[in-house]
Amino acid sequence: MIQLIRGFKDILQPEASLWQHIENEARRLFESHGYREIRLPILEKTELFARSIGETTDIVEKEMYTFEDRSGDHLTLRPEATASVVRAYIQHKLSGTEPIRKLYTIGPMFRRERPQKGRYRQFYQIDAEVFGISSPYADAQMILMLAKLMERLGVTGISAHINSLGCPECRPPYRENLKAFIQQHTEELCEDCLRRKDKNPLRVLDCKNESCRKAMTEAPELLDQLCTPCADHFALVRRELDRRDLDYKINKRLVRGLDYYTRTAFELQTDMLGAQSAVAGGGRYDGLVKTLGGPDIPAIGFAIGFDRLVEVITQAKPPETPAPSVFFIPMGEIAMEKAFDFCLQLAEKNIEADTDYSGRSLKALMKRADRLAAPLVVIMGDNELKAGEVSLKNMTTGEQRPVPLDSLVEILSLEISAQAQAE
Repeated sequence: MIQLIRGFKDILQPEASLWQHIENEARRLFESHGYREIRLPILEKTELFARSIGETTDIVEKEMYTFEDRSGDHLTLRPEATASVVRAYIQHKLSGTEPIRKLYTIGPMFRRERPQKGRYRQFYQIDAEVFGISSPYADAQMILMLAKLMERLGVTGISAHINSLGCPECRPPYRENLKAFIQQHTEELCEDCLRRKDKNPLRVLDCKNESCRKAMTEAPELLDQLCTPCADHFALVRRELDRRDLDYKINKRLVRGLDYYTRTAFELQTDMLGAQSAVAGGGRYDGLVKTLGGPDIPAIGFAIGFDRLVEVITQAKPPETPAPSVFFIPMGEIAMEKAFDFCLQLAEKNIEADTDYSGRSLKALMKRADRLAAPLVVIMGDNELKAGEVSLKNMTTGEQRPVPLDSLVEILSLEISAQAQAE
């Protein structure tokens, strides 16, 4: 038997229904804030990610699925969505008529990292991006929108972490100060941090290795060296979060893993996933559009780790397999035809109905209806149909009563509506 590739995952029921629920809630919330969906290819030129993410990041150096195609082009399965959204924004000249764009996308990403609980080589993200707004109000709105989505999904135990990464004016002097500090502690750093310390020293602050974290305890802090515009920007973001009573923490070690971030960086973290605590994260990347060949347009965005979010929700409440609203039990050939007709009629009304064409006994089919957890069961035999009626059983109360055949669809609709209101 051919097995699933290591690090990949089949998404089965009932989990698939939970994924649909999350996607639907995200779409409703984003579109109420003026975002519009964009759908992107999963394969891009490798150069896109090398230039945007940074050649010294772990993603580009070690984790991307990259190959050479028949024409000699280097292609990569996208490891994240922001670079692709920016590429589309530039290529299709979306800034031409209206530079302010709010876009979101949902789909798979690929990284060849070590598979572990909650981390897959094909993973999924919900990604939202805003172009053309430099105001800190956009930063605050995005963080608040992300927190609202968690609230709508019933996710608890989430805390927001924020930081400022400065800008091209104030970050270079800080980098030099940080590099000098790191140089004094090289003996305490892991191999990855030693490799990063010269080209990407901020990543050393984000290392999860306990020895590295201890060595960096007294490291200089970027928040203390922000230029006045960056400090004012961060202050307004905090003010707006305070005005909306959002519980957040200033995390001076939050640097994000990608080179293109500037000013506001943020994460939503949970204590339910062990060391891998981030469920969502993002920040401002005002220079990326220009870096990739577009106009000098500010931008900010975030990505939600879909797999991690599902894990958090499932820990709180395991998903249930969806049940049909009605299950028809036909006893006889005429009844099977009628059951088939009624299932189609109910589907037209967006009511899920199912039946069984096996011809098994009433007892066996009642057991199947029970396994499917159908709240209503319609029992119909050929003789009852000739008399113009069927039996309707409420599986919750056990009540069973005859109902006229010609008004069955209307009666079922009323019953299902009443049950939905009761829930």
